[in-house]
Amino acid sequence: MARLYYSFNNFLKEKFGERVHKLSLDGGFSCPNLDGTFSHAGCFFCNNRAFSRFTRQNIPLYQQIKLSMEYARRRFKANKFIAYFQAFTSTYADVSVLKERYQIIKEFPEIVGLAVSTRPDCIDDKKLGLLEEFTDRYMVWLEYGLQSANNRSLQAMNRNHTYEDFLKAVEDAENRNIYLAAHIILGLPFETKEDMLDTARKISHLPLSGIKFHCLHIVEGSVWADAFKKKKMRLLNQSEYIDIVVSFLELVPSYWVVLRLISDASPQYLMAPTWINNKQEVLRSIEHELRRRNSWQGKLWS
Repeated sequence: MARLYYSFNNFLKEKFGERVHKLSLDGGFSCPNLDGTFSHAGCFFCNNRAFSRFTRQNIPLYQQIKLSMEYARRRFKANKFIAYFQAFTSTYADVSVLKERYQIIKEFPEIVGLAVSTRPDCIDDKKLGLLEEFTDRYMVWLEYGLQSANNRSLQAMNRNHTYEDFLKAVEDAENRNIYLAAHIILGLPFETKEDMLDTARKISHLPLSGIKFHCLHIVEGSVWADAFKKKKMRLLNQSEYIDIVVSFLELVPSYWVVLRLISDASPQYLMAPTWINNKQEVLRSIEHELRRRNSWQGKLWS
């Protein structure tokens, strides 16, 4: 049988011959969905403090990198690293500002990659050109927050971009020696399982290199926290999530790198579902379900 799924760890070991650890960084950027350009409310599921270690702590990037590398060396025995600009919208600035922030990685010979997470409507040719400048020395990943290919869903979560924006962002970045990935949220309250799998079918033939899965969870400080407290939202249980993520994997190419199979969140902010933080148990359950079905990533893709 083919491998169950193409994990990011396996991909990195193939490229670099050893474990490579991703360093989550806050580059000090904002977001057009928070600063009033599109909205002040932000995406209804979001509170960056729940998932990004250094969010708004005013710690210089150099120090963030040093602290993260020291921890990763102790905890994971890693000696090579990817600088991951994760917090907020990490292309939301002038190109000169982006260049100044990104090029901090050149001060660390242990860093072998640059990853940037952003909205699909916050990219352009100049920014793509800047990222491409790094590809001669680094592996460069550009991660677009799509979340869903359903425009009604995007509107309902206050994303303030469309699926067509995502398609254009993918087209603009194609053939630039940049690895492209899409972030997907499973368990949106207004989507059925078939809606989620429709997203899989729509994106499965795009020139992407990877995919990152999030299970919808509720964190303190988000707009949806109030709706959840009022019992107006239902979240996926663990069995439902495993069923959907496995079905999704079956529909996408086997050569796509799975950057993450399950999201987690700081216990300080996480309201529900708490099972997402039992990460190893969830991963084992996903692998078990793939074996039970005699299935694998890409089995139904054509």
